[in-house]
Amino acid sequence: MTLSTLAIIIGVVFSLVQIFALTNPKAFTEQARKFHRNERIGFVLMAVGTLWFLRNLNVEASADFAAYKKLMLAGFGLIGLLTCIYVRDYLAVRGFAICALLMSWVTLNQTRWAESEWRLVLVVWSYFWIVMGMWFTVSPWRMRDHLKWLTENERRLRMVSGIRLCVGVLIVVLGVTAFRK
Repeated sequence: MTLSTLAIIIGVVFSLVQIFALTNPKAFTEQARKFHRNERIGFVLMAVGTLWFLRNLNVEASADFAAYKKLMLAGFGLIGLLTCIYVRDYLAVRGFAICALLMSWVTLNQTRWAESEWRLVLVVWSYFWIVMGMWFTVSPWRMRDHLKWLTENERRLRMVSGIRLCVGVLIVVLGVTAFRK
């Protein structure tokens, strides 16, 4: 995948969430306030995150842990499964955090050799998501608190979503222009 394609996908997905929040704030508020306890979404996000991580680990060619690779794959796979069984509290937040960390990894790998200085927008974006992913992994109730704050009133939701939509559109525009080869 090229950096251009990645930027367009990230920008479009991020923008679609903001458009939903702007066009239907009541439905967005209802969904956002239930997100942290949604087990179905949690199972899906944990499965995606676990499989994605296992794939990354499997293709890693580091000789440092080559002798332990099969054991690590089984162990991390088991951790993902057992998390879904025994750590159901805030499972959606934990799965979201894992996916955010892995998406940041992909983005940073793609921006590493980009020639455009605009790549720094995606680098900063990725490091923000890394910090956020770690923060929500350690204290997942913070996402509940953030979503409650965000959806406390419609004016705040529209203002924040409008700013986020501008960021999403900027990333799409960069994908179409600055990152195109």
